[in-house]
Amino acid sequence: MPHTADLCDTWPDRVQVMAPLFTHYGGRQVFSGPAETILAYEDNSRVREVVAEPGEGRVLVIDGGASLRRSMVGGDLAKLAASNGWAGILVHGAVRDFHELEAEPLGVLALGLIPRKTEKRGLGTRGVTLRFAGVTIARGSWVYADRDGVVVSAGELG
Repeated sequence: MPHTADLCDTWPDRVQVMAPLFTHYGGRQVFSGPAETILAYEDNSRVREVVAEPGEGRVLVIDGGASLRRSMVGGDLAKLAASNGWAGILVHGAVRDFHELEAEPLGVLALGLIPRKTEKRGLGTRGVTLRFAGVTIARGSWVYADRDGVVVSAGELG
C-alpha cells in the first residue's frame, strides 16, 4: 500500500485528508480498501451484521456521531471482522477491549476507548454517505490509513 504522505504528494487534488483525531487500536497499523459505511449512534447492531459478511479487503467506516459514551466495536466484533477478511474498521466514536483489538490482524482506528458496550436496538443505516473529520466518505470510496493519518479518495490510487 502506498503511504498516505506519498498519496497526498502524488494526488493532492484527488485525496481528502482526515483531521488527525484518530488513534490506532488494532493489530494492523497500515491498511486500505474500499469503504462500507454505517451511520449509527450508540447502537452497533448493524456493525455486527456487516462484519459477519465477507469483507473482501474492505474498510468499515462507522459514523457513531463522535460519541465516547458507548463502544461501537470490541474484541468479539474485531475477531469476526478479521476472520471474514475485513482490512480495517474506522470508528467516529469509541471502541473497547484494547488488548483484544491489538491482537487481531485488523486495522482499528477510533476517537477513544470506553469499556461500556452499546445497546442493541436494531438501529443504524448502511451504505450512506458520511461526513466527519473534514472528509466525505461514500460507500466505495477508498480509505488509506497508516501512522501518518487517513486519506480518502473517490477510487483506488497507486
